[in-house]
Amino acid sequence: MKLIRSIGIIAGLISIAYASEEGKKHSLKSNMTHSYEELPGEADGITKMFSEGMFYGRIRLNSFGFKWEDEIADKQENHVIGGIGGSVIYKSARLNGFSIGGGLYTTQGYGTLEDEEAALYKAGKGVFSRYDVLTEDSMNLTSLAEAYLDYTNAYVSVKAGRQIFESFLTGSNDTKMIPNTFEGLTLHTSSIPDTSMKMAYLTRQKLRDHSEFHHVLAYGDDPNDPYASYTENDDSAMHKGLTLSALEARGIDDRLIIAEGRNRSIENLNLTVNYTAVPELISSAMLQADYRIMLHGMSIIPALRYMRQFDDGAGAIGGANLTLDTTGYSNPDSLDSALYGARVDVVEDGFKLRFGYTKVADEGDLVAPWRGFPTGGFTRAMAQYNWHANTETYMVQLDYDFNFYTDLKIMSRFAVQDFDDQKTGVQADSNVFTLDLMKGFGGKSEIYLKTRYAHVTGDPLYDQDGTTLLKSDPSYDELRIELNYLF
Repeated sequence: MKLIRSIGIIAGLISIAYASEEGKKHSLKSNMTHSYEELPGEADGITKMFSEGMFYGRIRLNSFGFKWEDEIADKQENHVIGGIGGSVIYKSARLNGFSIGGGLYTTQGYGTLEDEEAALYKAGKGVFSRYDVLTEDSMNLTSLAEAYLDYTNAYVSVKAGRQIFESFLTGSNDTKMIPNTFEGLTLHTSSIPDTSMKMAYLTRQKLRDHSEFHHVLAYGDDPNDPYASYTENDDSAMHKGLTLSALEARGIDDRLIIAEGRNRSIENLNLTVNYTAVPELISSAMLQADYRIMLHGMSIIPALRYMRQFDDGAGAIGGANLTLDTTGYSNPDSLDSALYGARVDVVEDGFKLRFGYTKVADEGDLVAPWRGFPTGGFTRAMAQYNWHANTETYMVQLDYDFNFYTDLKIMSRFAVQDFDDQKTGVQADSNVFTLDLMKGFGGKSEIYLKTRYAHVTGDPLYDQDGTTLLKSDPSYDELRIELNYLF
């Protein structure tokens, strides 16, 4: 019945979307997020505000194959998982600057593991809710992930409600079936010359594999619910020591505050600043500079990133390590830390070559469970979390865009991740190779096919006697295949 219900929802989305006007209205970027080619205009009455709105439909199939080098019973098991679903996004026309919007998403998951093994799924867990599988035996996930009121004029845009908010440490990260979204109030403005700014006050978050909105920085720990950890922020990068009960005992009501600006007033120089905070817990400041140099028809773009994380009380609650193992940390109760990043891009037409490097200070781990990644755009490879304390990463990336000829993009990365051997709370060193292929098929309705492959090699770490395993082998192979149909 649940599968029939999911199929019915998908069919309903298709019929709604086809009821709207024809033509190419939206497309997908290489990271699988939407780009809107056509938006509703101004309306001269409340009725036309809704009737002249636009629907954007999407049917989506995503599948994941995961093979460990070393299987470990009840911990690391090979599997295949996938999901079929879709979404319909509605944007009304504007009336005196006001409009409304929403996004309804659905997915029906399927996998090779038993329901009680749902926690063993890796990247593909985003196609269903682990909590719903373990408590309701349901791999269907349907969510009104976006629902907002928007006001826009020539200088500012303000949005209130459920929405996507992209910033340094927050993102939709829409690589599965349902994007990561937030509830709150956001503002965008370009009123300052050569400068764009965005601010947010976010009260709730809905991770991609959740059916309900939840806390932004609290780990579920209800003693009466054996699966409580899946009810709150259980992101892979979440600090498991910042439990909901610990925050409630201290009277901390977690809220996410963000301010970000980008300035281009100096020719060829792009400056980005970001401030992100959860008051009484953690905050960070980031500065990034990108400079473009033209040379013989090529663009050479060096960039530097510096991030400083400030412990405002979270370290005393949860400790310096995200997984609660503070072995090897100089100050096990502090989350003060820093990130240093450098990269150089060489770009010519559809060709891009990138060299990247990041170093995390030997202090606390970086806290970023909101689907934006501290090392993103510099050294982060697919599904990797390389922002633990005292981690160095080197990456080379090679991309080519054949868009002018065949609408084909090839993206490849090779990253060397050097984790701290003395810290047993982080993984063993690894090398990561990824290869992405994205093919678009043009027309009034767009079809996109994307495949992603990752080959990760590493060595398990033993003690000096070679008898006690300190860190398991991180080696695995992963294949993702995604098909999208836009209408």
